[in-house]
Parts: sequence; C-alpha cells; structure tokens
Amino acid sequence: MKKLLIILLMCVIGLGAKGQVSQEAFRQWHGDKYSMFIHFGLYSQLGGVWQGKQVQNGYSEQIQAFAPISKKDYEKIASQFNPTQFNADFIALLAKKAGMHSIILTSKHHDGFCLFKTATTSFNSYDATPCKRDFVKEMSEAARRHGLRFGLYYSLIDWHYPYASPMSPHNADFITEAHHAFSKAQLKELLTNYGKISELWFDMGANTPAQSKELYELVHQYQPDCTVSGRLGNDQYDFCVMADNDYPDKTLHAPWQSAASMFDETWGYRAWQDRGNIESKVREKTRSLINVVSRGGNYLLNIGPKGNGAVVDFEKEVLEQMGDWLSRYGYAVYQTEASPFQEEFTWGEVTRKDNHLYLFLSGKYPADGKITLQMPGYLLQKGDGKMATYLQYGDEVVLTVPASAYKDKQIHVLTLSFDKKIEPFPGKTIRNAILTPRNATPQYSYSCFDYYTNYRSITGYSWNFEQLLLKQLEIIYTSQEAGREIDLILDGKTYSVTLDKGKEIKETASSGTTWGDTYVCGPGSGVFHSAEKLDADLQHAPVSGKLWTKTDKDSDKVSCPILSSYYVMREIDSPRSQHILAEIGAGNGMEVYLNGKLIAKHLNPYRTKFRTEKVILPLKKGKNQVILRSYNRFEDETAYLLRPAEEQRAYRQDFIIPDAVNGKEHSLTIKPHNPSSPHTDAELFNLRIRLRRIAM
Repeated sequence: MKKLLIILLMCVIGLGAKGQVSQEAFRQWHGDKYSMFIHFGLYSQLGGVWQGKQVQNGYSEQIQAFAPISKKDYEKIASQFNPTQFNADFIALLAKKAGMHSIILTSKHHDGFCLFKTATTSFNSYDATPCKRDFVKEMSEAARRHGLRFGLYYSLIDWHYPYASPMSPHNADFITEAHHAFSKAQLKELLTNYGKISELWFDMGANTPAQSKELYELVHQYQPDCTVSGRLGNDQYDFCVMADNDYPDKTLHAPWQSAASMFDETWGYRAWQDRGNIESKVREKTRSLINVVSRGGNYLLNIGPKGNGAVVDFEKEVLEQMGDWLSRYGYAVYQTEASPFQEEFTWGEVTRKDNHLYLFLSGKYPADGKITLQMPGYLLQKGDGKMATYLQYGDEVVLTVPASAYKDKQIHVLTLSFDKKIEPFPGKTIRNAILTPRNATPQYSYSCFDYYTNYRSITGYSWNFEQLLLKQLEIIYTSQEAGREIDLILDGKTYSVTLDKGKEIKETASSGTTWGDTYVCGPGSGVFHSAEKLDADLQHAPVSGKLWTKTDKDSDKVSCPILSSYYVMREIDSPRSQHILAEIGAGNGMEVYLNGKLIAKHLNPYRTKFRTEKVILPLKKGKNQVILRSYNRFEDETAYLLRPAEEQRAYRQDFIIPDAVNGKEHSLTIKPHNPSSPHTDAELFNLRIRLRRIAM
C-alpha cells in the first residue's frame, strides 16, 4: 500500500520551519514534551480567601475579579507580599526530578502585578513589596544553572493598567492602543534583560490582527528562537494551545501544547483546595501526559506555590512520582512522534520513534488479553520485556498481555522494534469514483481570534484511493469556490489549479423537495470550539433553558451579546438522495449541521458582521434536518440566513494529469494555494472530485 499520505501528516518541526523559529529550536521544543508551569503572584498571598471567606467561583489567580476586590484594596496586598520560602533552585531541581525540561513562569497575570523589576509600573515585586526581589531573574538564572530552558507567561489583559479596557469576567477585552504600547515596553524588557527565553506564553485579551502580528514579530526580533503560543490570537503563533486541561481527539497538522493545572478548579494556590489522593492524582496526570504525547503534543503541567513561596507538598510529591515513572519510561515520551495509527485503542496509547513503537498500557485490559496491530509493510524484529508475547501473522502483529500488566500501580510500556522507520499510516482507502469531504481524512490545524474563539480548523482534505489507468480528475465546485486557486497533491506531486474554467452544470433540486418552517433559538452563550455532533430537534433546543421559536423569516438580524450564538433550524423533505445548494449567512463565524453532523464550520474574516455563502447539503431520502449556528464574538447583534439557493448551479472543471500515474493505489490532497495562514480554514467543503481513467 502506498504511504504517500505521510507527507500530509507533517511533523511539527516542518510546520514550525515556516515561521521565524529555526528548525533546531522547534525540534528541541517539540522533543522536550513535558514542562513545568508556575502560577505565582499576589493572588498566592490570598490563597483563594478574601475577608475570611472562601471565594469559590472562578480560578483563585483571578480572585480580584471574582471576590471582587477593589483596585485600591488589591494594591495593599503588595505591602504584605514577602515570599521568603520561594527558592528558585529548589523549584528548578524539582522540575528536573519530575522529568521536565523547561519552566514557564507567570511574569504577569491578569491583575497586572509584575514578578520582575520594570520601568513601566511600580506595581511589581521589586518596587511595591518588602521583599524587593525580581523573581523572573531568580527563576531564569536557576533554570540555566540546572540545565533547563526558561520561558515566560504574559497576560494580554491588565486590570491594574489605567488605560486598559475595564475589567470583565470573560477576560477577553479589547486591547487599547495605549495598553498595546505598554505591553510592548514590558515585553522588550522581558526579552532583553533575562537571557535566552525559550517560550512566550501569551494569554487572554482580544488583539486585533495587526496587534497580534506586531507582538509576534517583536518577540522574534529580540529572541528569534523563542516559540510563541497561540493565545496571542489571530493565527499568529508557533504552537497552538488547547483549552485549559484539554487535548484534541485527533492528531493536528500544527505544533500544539496542552496546559494542565494540578486541579481543574484553579491554577494559583488555593488554601482550601480538596487535593484528594496522591496516588490517584499521579495516575491521572501521567495518563494525561501519555494522551497528549500520543497525539503529537507537548504537556505543560502547573504548580501553584503558596503565598510564602513554598511549593505545596502534595504537588511536589505528585511531580516526584511522575518523575520516577519517567525515569523508567521516558524513552517512550521524549523526542517521540504521535501514534502512526488513524484509529484509537481502548487498551491504551501509542507513540513512535525511528523504528520503534511504544505501547502504553493506560486503558482497559482487552477482554481476550490480546492487542492486535495492523502493520502492513513492516517486519517485527523484537518485542522487549517479559510482560507480553509477540507474534506476527502477515500484516498483523499480535501481543498477548497478562491481566497483571493492568493491575500494577505503574502504567507499563511495551516496545516493538521493526525493520525500518515507522511512518504514519494512511487513512481509509476509498473505493469510490467520487471523492468528497465526507469520505476524506481532514487535515486539522487550529485557527483563532482569541482564547474563546478558537477551533480545530480544516486546512485541507486527503484521500487514499484505488484507480487503475488514472488520467483525469473532474473537479466539481460552486460559485463559492469560483476563482480560487487550489493545490492538488497527487502521489507526491503538486499541481496548482485555478477554478475558473468550469462548465456550468445545473443541479436542480428534485421535484418534491420541500423546505419546512424556520425555527430560531438563542441567544446561547458558549465558545466556538463546539462538538462535531449536535443532538437537537423541536423538543430539544441546543440552548439550555430556551425553546425553539417559529418565525416566518428565513433571514433576520437579532440582538445578541458577545460570545454567544443564535441557532436556526429547518427540515428538508427529499424524495431521493441528492445534493442541493443552500444559501447560508452568519456573523463572526458559522457552523452547519446536517442530520446532527457538522458539515461546514469556519470563522469569518475579523470583525465581519455578516457574510453569505453557498453550502452543498448532501441530503438523504426522506426527512433531513439542517441547523445553522451564527456565532457572535464582537458585536451587539448577529444575523442569520438559511434557505435554498435561487440557482442550483455548480461547475465542472477537468484537470488532465500531465505526468504519468502508475499503479492502482494513489493519494490525493486538496488545499488552498499559498493561504494567508497555514491554520485558517480552507473552506473547501463543497468540492467533489471524480476520478477518470480516460481524459475526456
């Protein structure tokens, strides 16, 4: 079987090389896999308590907003801040013992209190406190002394700076120009006064695209090999960051990181936190680490020191025990790549390195005690350890594992060695003359405006298919795609095609196709990275506590708070299976669900208030349900449009393959030609491709 799809499942190093960071810097960042996050600041002094009461809503590092505490009262806390037990060398050595390779310190969180001496504000750990310490300096020097890389967290919102937007509970305020200039001054200090910075971890706020680009370039101006996190916004990043304590269920075609707190409820120190059982927490976080690296990501695990600077004993013990496990099995974590398999396994996870597969027994014991892997084209040479037996039958590798392997407190790892380097396996083979987004393997990245508006974007589609004597591709598209230039990557060769020579074909909806009434529901709060399935009908609304409302308008404008959505639903009765063209309109972003499955999703260009487009609906015979979600991030209103297109028209453009195509098995990828960002959605969900043996 051809494995040319492997060039589509590019490693993170290759993607990183397109930016300003060197391949070597990316290789090191990606290979480290496991790092320490430190949330420490004035909020640590309070420990989640204000005026004798536990502040139970929100993270404890944001206690100023959730208590709430006035700016004047919060400033007074600085006069009490004297963390005599903060020992940078102790923390660096703990990180090393835990098996971590770098440290990321909160240089400034949302409260605006800086852990470094700065000329921009006196609200910092040197000028405003009795300790007169520069913790960024101490931690950076300790990290270097002990062979660790050092990075910084930096909040893009600042509740103390007078010219920032007012404090809001969603932490995603716009950045004023004065605030932007203030941030640039602070970042210049951080990037020029503390030696080599390996990572700049931006957080929150809502930059404009120009602001995000300027900060991204500023970082690389002073530190060319400093990797920048995706929370800078507007697709200006070197690696994307998942939502807090989250990771994707699919391998991404972009460098990524999962940031995890020791407890989901908080990142900063919380004196009254129920910490539970150490052994359970070690297993929980070790499994999370395994899940992340098996999908090709990096894991950033947080500690929240106390107000006096001491590391919480519970967190110290968890890290040390995880370090013990890594001292035994770190070879299966560091410098590895994502699982080569498209499928997931209930028995555990997989990573790969060179000609080795590493099997983590982190799931459920298989009922028959056997683990079966399909390894076409690879010859098993060795299976290590006394814990399993290993046999190969043709393409199948079968491991027999005793139940005791899953009853141990340890999560065990098995190693399989093969005759050559292991590459990602291609997706399913299509035995169909028509390639569509529905039978493709999507290429995923992450696209964003900011923390709340980010999602797993589709940057292209890939297929593996069988076709003898392949001579021509017939590309079917709509007026939505007309004029666009796309890349066709066929068996490793790239051809650029402009969709401007198509012959018009009418795809008139079958007689008897009827659109039902229009129903709306909203506004509903929520973020943009929603599920790929939507279970909703007239009796079950997608917004909690609300009902569908019938309307006689298939297009309307409605009042809508920021960070919320309106849903629109219609039924379509189709006399047969067919493709029909719908006209869709939405605000800052849109999603289209057909019969509960997501078929189209993207953000609209920044601050686009309303955009119309064409979307092909592949209907089944009988009743179909289409739901549109019109997403509002920035405005005070949103709009929607959901109806059949007036003209059911498509275009057919032939592409005669100029080079010889041999064999029966082939791979094909389509993606935009020279996209503005490698992470922006391709918006190619309407394309269909017919395979032809003879050039017409």
